[in-house]
Amino acid sequence: MCYIVFVMEIKRVWAMPSKDTFTIKPIAELLKEEININKEIWLDPYAGNYSPAQHRNDLNEDTNAQDHEDALLWLKKRNEANGVLLDPPYSLRQVSEHYKKAGIKITGWHTSAGHNSKLKDEVARIIRPGGKVICFGWNSMGLGKNRGFELTRILLVAHGGSKNDTICTVEKKVKSSLF
Repeated sequence: MCYIVFVMEIKRVWAMPSKDTFTIKPIAELLKEEININKEIWLDPYAGNYSPAQHRNDLNEDTNAQDHEDALLWLKKRNEANGVLLDPPYSLRQVSEHYKKAGIKITGWHTSAGHNSKLKDEVARIIRPGGKVICFGWNSMGLGKNRGFELTRILLVAHGGSKNDTICTVEKKVKSSLF
């Protein structure tokens, strides 16, 4: 009889918070360990200014992203990638602020579970088998098994006091999803 043992790394560290997620030291280290920019194609639909992805999008035109579109619409135009960084606004308030700052009228669709689900469906469609998605936020939901992903790593970055932890999940695409 053959047994397969799956070991997932869960690590908790402390670091100062920053609105620029990828500049937080343990998160920057995670990205260096998980991404091979020289051999892989990475996308970031919410890039900000410090994303290591080659293809970057952000609604805010003051960022160094190449594109400035709605993340879902931007992803629908993409075909294949080795990985996606998914660092969206973490709360409904942040979503609202993000769209208002870009001069776009916020609707109930932008803050709905349906929008988030469609966005994750697009990410699952784009990522090649064996590819990765690295998600950031205040939960560890990621893309999940139903979309063909296996959770391989969790990094909890505690910020102290009343600040929420930043939760980072790394998932690998192990099979084609239903999408």
